[in-house]
Amino acid sequence: MFLRGFTRISKAGFNNKRLHWSCSPALATAAYNQLCSANPLKDITSKDQLDPFSLVADELSLLANRLRSMVVAEVPKLASGAEYFFKMGVEGKRFRPTVLLLMATALNMPVPMSSAERSSNFGVVDTLATELRTRQQCIAEITEMIHVASLLHDDVLDDADTRRGISSLNSVMGNKLAVLAGDFLLSRACVALASLNNTEVVSLLAKVVEHLVTGETMQMTTTSEQRLNMEYYMQKTYYKTASLISNSCKAIALLAGQTAEVATLAFEYGKNLGLAYQLIDDVLDYTGTSASLGKGSLSDIRHGIVTAPLLFAIEEFPQLSKVVQRGFDNSADIDIALEYLGRSQGIQRAKDLAQKHATQAAQAIDSLPENDDEDVRRSRRALVDLTHRVITRTK
Repeated sequence: MFLRGFTRISKAGFNNKRLHWSCSPALATAAYNQLCSANPLKDITSKDQLDPFSLVADELSLLANRLRSMVVAEVPKLASGAEYFFKMGVEGKRFRPTVLLLMATALNMPVPMSSAERSSNFGVVDTLATELRTRQQCIAEITEMIHVASLLHDDVLDDADTRRGISSLNSVMGNKLAVLAGDFLLSRACVALASLNNTEVVSLLAKVVEHLVTGETMQMTTTSEQRLNMEYYMQKTYYKTASLISNSCKAIALLAGQTAEVATLAFEYGKNLGLAYQLIDDVLDYTGTSASLGKGSLSDIRHGIVTAPLLFAIEEFPQLSKVVQRGFDNSADIDIALEYLGRSQGIQRAKDLAQKHATQAAQAIDSLPENDDEDVRRSRRALVDLTHRVITRTK
């Protein structure tokens, strides 16, 4: 298989015993073809498809209002920075909260109790369900605050001018305030996380913040050898993108009291969905326009960042590696790299790899314990539908 999960090893260029991806890029297409033979995505016909976002639209509106109140700061300048991407019209796709709210319903299992117990506890079950849903909504809010904080910090590190179709916060208010606004959002996320009084969930999401920092550092400090290494790229991608959604999905399961097996399936869904999402992001950086993306196109290569399409192109044209190792400090090297990429199957192979991870995400949902509840089944279909939307999006 292209990715065989995580294994603990010690390897030069990585920190001592740490999680890393064991993979062989040359097997990507074969693995994709194998998985597609039993692809749950193919079971979704146009008649069966539904809009995942519409299923949780009311809750998303509720969360948006709560988030705006949660990020209010005493100091006006800080308040303006913290609220910048939570204002109406620039909240983004709200992709992560949608996934988490759907996951909460998809894992909604009845509280086991006898008829006598249910009769004697009339109303208690509904109260517990409402309290659980509120706590799971809190996970969605925490996740969104962590995500936006990471965007603010990334834009400073990348010296970005635009984000979500508007000027980035750092370009409007300066780097210092953008960093402080991101820190403030992380602190608010910590307060909300502590209110859940669940040490396992706290540990999960604290690890996510560590992963975000680790992934960004890996990107900033990459060596010439690591820049050409698919293992390194996939590990960094997990840390920077997939860790947040995978561990948040697992947190949803843990709050619901699900088994370790179900929690792992929730994690696997989030991990593979996150990897597929980032792989398509990497493709769109080459194929999209600034207007459609809401940020600059060719951003990665201009910053010397090598992603999956170029790594696959290097497999076909090894001479391209010398250009990549120079770091794209001049426009001529960028033009050469783009020419080779255009002649290669790099874009298609990156899409194929995204399809593979989308398939694995869908299979995780398909492996959940059977449930006849219509809301549960609808939410599971919506989660599978999201895997398709992730790999077919154009922005």
